[in-house]
Amino acid sequence: MLIFNGKKEAAKILWDLKKRIQKTKVKPKLAVISVGKDPASELFVRNKKRAAKEIGIKVIHYKFKNSTKGKRVIEKIRDLNKSPSFNGIIVQLPLPKKLKTDKIIAEIRPQKDIDGFGKKTYFQPPLISAILIALKSSKKNLKNRKISALVNSDIFGKTLKKSLSKEGFKINYLKNRKSPKIKTADILITVLGVPKLIKGTMIKKGVILVDAGITLIKKNKIVGDIDKESVKNKAAFLTPVPGGIGPLTIAYLLKNVYSAVKYHE
Repeated sequence: MLIFNGKKEAAKILWDLKKRIQKTKVKPKLAVISVGKDPASELFVRNKKRAAKEIGIKVIHYKFKNSTKGKRVIEKIRDLNKSPSFNGIIVQLPLPKKLKTDKIIAEIRPQKDIDGFGKKTYFQPPLISAILIALKSSKKNLKNRKISALVNSDIFGKTLKKSLSKEGFKINYLKNRKSPKIKTADILITVLGVPKLIKGTMIKKGVILVDAGITLIKKNKIVGDIDKESVKNKAAFLTPVPGGIGPLTIAYLLKNVYSAVKYHE
């Protein structure tokens, strides 16, 4: 089983960004909005801040309590939309269930929507960029392969399907964790955050596995949706957690922040 090295790919992108940012007059600035305390999300935000600092991107984190109403979050987004000093805005997902994610994301200006989930966004979602790089690194013929994606939100499922369609891939996104399409998939993408859900008995021989699910099980230990030990003798390719899709997603997010500078000069 070939193991994808996301850290290595991310390092290349970040090094290139650092050199570019050192030459720019306007330094990129990112606003991160989070609501409540989701341990995995908090870890992801910390990793984003660390990577941004290393390459010269400033990050301001706006934290809201779990009880915060959607109206308050939208007000903050509108303020940030007006601010010329911020090049990018992200809302860290998942949001508390009582908040309407689609409505909140839609408030971000397309020029600042670096997470790429708005309908008129100027950017490809970093997570999808990372998934595409991983697929192309599998060294397998991807043409006419059956692709299934297990997701926990329609907003991501629809965006993933649309983005991969542009690349010539046909994909089924699933919310049913017992769907028969899991077993028949040539390529299986998971974005659930359910520890070690996918076992060797659930997949076909030679499958390409892209694990984009993260669960924090201890203070700083994360695991993915796929049980690596269980699938190692059956899968052909795996993006591990940690060290796979996560670092690459952060790198592409920061690349989008850098690209957004041109819209605010």
